[in-house]
Amino acid sequence: MDSAEYERKIASRFAAFDQDGNGYIDREDFSGAAAALLAEFSTTARSDKGQALYSGAEAFWQGLAGIADVDGDQRVTKPEFVTGAVKRLRDNPERFAEIARPFLHAVVAIADEDGKGVKPSAAERVLRVLGVPPETASQVAAALDADADGRISEDEILSAFAAYYVTPAPDA
Repeated sequence: MDSAEYERKIASRFAAFDQDGNGYIDREDFSGAAAALLAEFSTTARSDKGQALYSGAEAFWQGLAGIADVDGDQRVTKPEFVTGAVKRLRDNPERFAEIARPFLHAVVAIADEDGKGVKPSAAERVLRVLGVPPETASQVAAALDADADGRISEDEILSAFAAYYVTPAPDA
């Protein structure tokens, strides 16, 4: 895949982070996503899980801003996202997973209702809250359960997350 095609495909991932649709990614997009997830799973912000989610969201924001916020204005524009964040991570999706790990770990703790792994139905709820269309969320959640055991591990989620955001699928 050539560089221009890669950039176009990755630029389409930008909207998932720009939760409020204002044209840039900022701290409020991450805290807003955390608040929406807490509401979806009836978890209070002051609980340990709620605090972990907000801390994870802040860490994720800081990691993304550290890589992509080239002008230091505490906002990541689409060009910054494509050139600053994703190009640097294209050959190292594991680095992106590490930036996202605290947030995703906290999401898993909230969505894993019985401590045995996230059920595809809970993963689907998370995806819908984060702006994924319902039909896509259902398909993605089912695909995350690669071994069809009815549970999705944190490692499976991290790998899939990193691959989606920094490694475009052939049909993406």
